[in-house]
Amino acid sequence: MSEKLSFVNPTANSPWGTYLSQVDRVVPYLGPLARWVETLKRPKRALIVDVPIEMDDGTIAHFEGYRVQHNMSRGPGKGGVRFHPDVTLEEVMALSAWMTIKTAAVNLPYGGAKGGIRVDPKKLSLQELEKITRRYTSEIGIIIGPHTDIPAPDVNTNGQIMAWMMDTYSMNVGGTATGVVTGKPLHLGGSLGRVKATGRGVFVTGREAARRLGMDLRGARIAVQGFGNVGSVAAELFAEAGAKIVAVQDHTGTIVNTNGLDLSKLIPIANKEGVIAFKGGDVVPNEAFWDTACDILIPAALEGQITAERAQKTTAKLVLEGANGPTVSSADDILAERGVLVVPDVICNAGGVTVSYFEWVQDFSSFFWDEDEINVRLDRIMMNALNQIWDTADKHKITLRTATYAVACERILMARQERGLYP
Repeated sequence: MSEKLSFVNPTANSPWGTYLSQVDRVVPYLGPLARWVETLKRPKRALIVDVPIEMDDGTIAHFEGYRVQHNMSRGPGKGGVRFHPDVTLEEVMALSAWMTIKTAAVNLPYGGAKGGIRVDPKKLSLQELEKITRRYTSEIGIIIGPHTDIPAPDVNTNGQIMAWMMDTYSMNVGGTATGVVTGKPLHLGGSLGRVKATGRGVFVTGREAARRLGMDLRGARIAVQGFGNVGSVAAELFAEAGAKIVAVQDHTGTIVNTNGLDLSKLIPIANKEGVIAFKGGDVVPNEAFWDTACDILIPAALEGQITAERAQKTTAKLVLEGANGPTVSSADDILAERGVLVVPDVICNAGGVTVSYFEWVQDFSSFFWDEDEINVRLDRIMMNALNQIWDTADKHKITLRTATYAVACERILMARQERGLYP
């Protein structure tokens, strides 16, 4: 008889607990493949590493790092690396599992992986940040590689971090391996369109969802939680389509303007000082963000933000999950009961991993596409994936999240079944 993972005892609303409940909901739609479903409830491999570095003051500091490969039945592991003081093994497990679902949902030849270090990078000097990145890369180097597991940027990591990771891995294998990470600077094998890809994917799927709901984007009111690459890019694209961004929340606080925030002025200020430094809106308590009258809600921060209580509050008719796992399962049920359409993270924010795939392909061929071609290919993949998922939802009369899992899990478990068990 199978047992629960011994090193994690998830609560219902924890990241791993949320993921497990999402898998349980899809079992009735898997048919004979359901016999393999336990595969999805266990990570293939979880690595915990010690990351010691010498700090600028000469002291030795130790940080805990992780790399989890959840499932690789369909291809190499793929997933970001985050530097954050609240990173835990359970969180990284859940994020790696969502990457498994995400890559399958858009039919990329990848599995799911994720990594992280429990550290506040804002407290590190540039030299210390480089040291911790390189040491972490050396420690997880035994399981990553261009054909095995390809990291990418995530929370508090960027192109520079990826450049250090690529260089460290390359030095250890004795040759330049540009394909070991994605999200790199352009002159090191990065791809055009990568920085804005996740936000663009949120917009593309949101635009299609609004069309199907009969919602006119012109004048639509949008609230955005999280104003980094994902939230700000999605906000810009929706504003260009005629929508009004009425509320924005980031780590500094929340601002509201019912007439619409001026993004051309807000974004530069938010990037430097945070949104509450912007004078074109009213600063309100963070919890008031969820009460703001809006038509579209875009959670683009961290997981677990839409709780049952907040699901009852929101006036939105459409939720676009720019973050990974922003809605707990109990809130999902409430939103469904209230007739709120949720475009789930594993399809809504898949633009980033899709262009990461393009970057990986371009690195292997040493032939690079222009940004227009990148965006055309991205839009086509996102639209094809969403349309197939929407058809599945209509066929079974289920939510888009359950439909996404049904499509993705079928692909993953079919690969598992056809490959068989070794030895």
